[in-house]
Amino acid sequence: MQHLFDNWKYIMKNIWFVLPFSVMPAVFMALSLDFTAIRTFATGFFSGDPRLGFADYFGALSFVRFDSWLGGIYSVLAFLFLAVCSALMLAFVEKHMRIGKRSFSGILSGFLNIFPSALAVTFLYTFIFEAWALLLSALLFVIAEFESSVAVYILMTVAGLVFVFALLYVATVFYLWLPCRQMTGFGPYNAFLYSYRLVMGVRWRLVLSYSITYLCVLLVVAATCFLPESVFRIVAVIAIAAAYLGFFIRMETLYFETDKLDREDELRSYKEY
Repeated sequence: MQHLFDNWKYIMKNIWFVLPFSVMPAVFMALSLDFTAIRTFATGFFSGDPRLGFADYFGALSFVRFDSWLGGIYSVLAFLFLAVCSALMLAFVEKHMRIGKRSFSGILSGFLNIFPSALAVTFLYTFIFEAWALLLSALLFVIAEFESSVAVYILMTVAGLVFVFALLYVATVFYLWLPCRQMTGFGPYNAFLYSYRLVMGVRWRLVLSYSITYLCVLLVVAATCFLPESVFRIVAVIAIAAAYLGFFIRMETLYFETDKLDREDELRSYKEY
């Protein structure tokens, strides 16, 4: 768990430098949540009748909205800002950790170098998550056909836990590919092979830290979906911003740890930049 604490230690120490990168992705990802579907799902689950239609399940689980054209635009903007802001933030964080200089100068050149890879990673994780949401929604819809409510609750709970574990496990496979491309300049395939070897030693720690983040966001969503939509959106922005910072900055802290690289931001932390 040390890398988890190191990750949040870095975030809190440099919060005013990294927080601006999270605002736009968090806002549009929060707007990409289907509030009606999430409330319908939660209401049914806690009222004793979790049987819903496939569209309700998928709407509650997905970040791609189909309920309105404006929701679809929010989803597209969330994807674009996620790719752009993650590339900008990683350019800043990599420079800070590599040479110890905490400033925004020079991050544009770093952004241009890393953006194609950041766009590819954003697309990859979006595809994985939406495929996961689609398959889980189909399974929940099938389970909902059972007559016994007890069986439905048990099977849905088991299916949810298994699918969440599978999602987090698959996510670790590509987790260090982006910082590896950024730091080494390897080609896509060689960077994947090298980053996969690095992540193998910390995979279960990474899954555990993912689980903590996922559980926190899930609890926040479940606790606020019965409140007015405006409150739900505001709280979702805060929760998603925290998860966004944790996810992408952990890429850098974990890569430096697993590749046994010195972090100049720690070695020279007594200086002012």
